[in-house]
Amino acid sequence: MDFQKKIEITAINGIREIYHVEIDSVEFQATRKEFEGDITLVIFPLLRFIKGNPVEIGTKIGEYLKNNLPEIAGFNVVKGFLNLVANPSVFLESFKDIYQNEHYGIANPIEKAKSVMVEYSSPNTNKPLHLGHIRNNLLGYSVAKIIEASGKKVIKTQIINDRGIHICKSMLAWELFGNGETPESTGLKGDKLVGNYYVLFDKICKKEIEELIAKGKTEEEAKKQAPILLKAQEMLLKWEAGDEQVVALWKKMNQWVYDGFDKTYKALGVDFHKNYYESKTYLLGKEVVQEGLEKGVFYRKEDSSVWIDLTGDGLDEKIVLRSDGTAVYMTQDIGTAILRFKEFNLESLIYTVGNEQDYHFKVLFLILKKLDYQWSDHLFHLSYGMVDLPSGKMKSREGTVVDADELIEDMTNSAREISEELGKLENYNESEKERLYRIIGLGALKYFILKVDPKKRILFDPKESIDFNGNTGPFIQYTYARIQSILRKADFEFSQTVENYQLNDKEKSLIKQLQLYPEIIQNAAQNLSPALIANYTFELVKEYNSFYQSMPILNADTMNEKIFRTQLSFKVGEVIKSAFELLGVEVPERM
Repeated sequence: MDFQKKIEITAINGIREIYHVEIDSVEFQATRKEFEGDITLVIFPLLRFIKGNPVEIGTKIGEYLKNNLPEIAGFNVVKGFLNLVANPSVFLESFKDIYQNEHYGIANPIEKAKSVMVEYSSPNTNKPLHLGHIRNNLLGYSVAKIIEASGKKVIKTQIINDRGIHICKSMLAWELFGNGETPESTGLKGDKLVGNYYVLFDKICKKEIEELIAKGKTEEEAKKQAPILLKAQEMLLKWEAGDEQVVALWKKMNQWVYDGFDKTYKALGVDFHKNYYESKTYLLGKEVVQEGLEKGVFYRKEDSSVWIDLTGDGLDEKIVLRSDGTAVYMTQDIGTAILRFKEFNLESLIYTVGNEQDYHFKVLFLILKKLDYQWSDHLFHLSYGMVDLPSGKMKSREGTVVDADELIEDMTNSAREISEELGKLENYNESEKERLYRIIGLGALKYFILKVDPKKRILFDPKESIDFNGNTGPFIQYTYARIQSILRKADFEFSQTVENYQLNDKEKSLIKQLQLYPEIIQNAAQNLSPALIANYTFELVKEYNSFYQSMPILNADTMNEKIFRTQLSFKVGEVIKSAFELLGVEVPERM
């Protein structure tokens, strides 16, 4: 039984004996640094059951705990807060358990538990991944890792938007102007090549619109009558009709894009268990709409389109089927959600999608609830803000969207420049250096993005992110590497048990920080927030550096001190590595 649980049980017994009141639980919080104590019992919630002065109530409970729990060495009461001082043996015993647990903080998988599905990335096959996709991928992948570490089974997935007019635009431009070029013949990644033709289509279309306006058409008429757009629409109809040539071209160009995406995903360090393709899901949901019509959930308008009225729920009316019987995105999303729960018998489903889609998911979840799907209460939208760059920095070569591959490359180059300036890599060969630059560059990028609450918009400053001081990935990576250096230099066996050790305040603070890790993982999983893991790791590293700067480790006075402080360093290193794995960040053994 852990220390906090012992306090809770003893406090409940004490309240029963002193006040003849039955309660189920008491509230704890970390003791504020300006007060003496290791854990704080909050008195205010008890005032609902016990009448009286909170300081007096706290004092009586404190005295009871001190008399009945050997682990409590003392206490003090500040207003309605009972600050409890633990016996040093509590921390030594706790650290012994932490040190011996190889996977400390990571919960064992719950037997026969249902899976949690996390959807992220979900790109279009008409252009490469960009900075927005980077935040999406890093968030979704990290949340999946954190939920898995909390003890649940996880399925990582994406739905690829591989059909529609935007895909036909790239296909048509390549067919008209591509002269048969391929990723192999051009040396371009497939997603870049296809994206170039999407840009080309847009350029030609704009030119044709200008020409039509010059001939007297209104802007609205010109936008509908641009010849290249009409050809793209004709191509879409052929695709929907299963035209062999169009479908063959679609498959070929999409495969180029998938191959390109795979390279970016690999560079970013993310993966998926299953891909869904909109070309296979876009007809889903139409049968459900029919069932909903029969139940009175939906209604049909005079033009035969099908709608749902959500004004009574504070939303608006939403179309779910066009008048020609074709599906809209909402219809597909309804059908895809139902398919996923049937396929995997899910516990819950998490959509990682930008906050511009907040309203869409409110409507989707409400429709599924009205259709009586019990699991609709277990749908979550992991909404996140946009990522901005300081003006003029790292603009893509097109000058508009920041390309994901270019950003990864630029971060690696920045890490190279800074590392070479610091000049600490004389014992590295070239391949080791390149690997280190990539680890530092990507670590800087990932940590900077993930340390921010998902809901907040980010101003991503590449220079700030790669600083070796402050709340950055490289600062934490450097501390990890420093710990590994200590462990390599230790010329004694440090795994042996240390008995009757006298803890000092720095050691105790560090153990207290380590104790928080399992709870941080559970909180991060519950809140779908990698930021909790990132900022916990920074606090742990700050605590360790304070310990490192004031305590000799390998040059300590006694062997007991050497062993214990080396063990403490070892475990801090393990927790840094574990926490960074949950963020998808690597740590280098040397820096």
